[in-house]
Amino acid sequence: MLPSLCLTRRCLGVVTRIECTVRPLAGDQGLWTVLCVAGMDAKQPSLINAQGPFCGPCAAQQILAGKAVSLQAQGYQLALDMPIWILHMQAKMRRLNGGSGSSKGVFQFQPEA
Repeated sequence: MLPSLCLTRRCLGVVTRIECTVRPLAGDQGLWTVLCVAGMDAKQPSLINAQGPFCGPCAAQQILAGKAVSLQAQGYQLALDMPIWILHMQAKMRRLNGGSGSSKGVFQFQPEA
């Protein structure tokens, strides 16, 4: 399982949520990125950010740990919630990887008459 975290902060009745994860980039070059998605809880995210690339998962994990410490100093608390913005992270990864997951095959469909 790749390292990830979810942090929340309640202020004036509004819950702000930040989800972060470490993911490998395509290309088998050993490059990794840190993805962060932020917004109001139970809403669509308002910010999707990627930082990197980093050489190896350890370097990316160190950045993620530093982000966690910094956010906790700003009043965010670690949450045991399940991630809710996984699809947004996957879309960002596709963009970072240049859409390498899409099929580029040529298809012909000829229904039988």
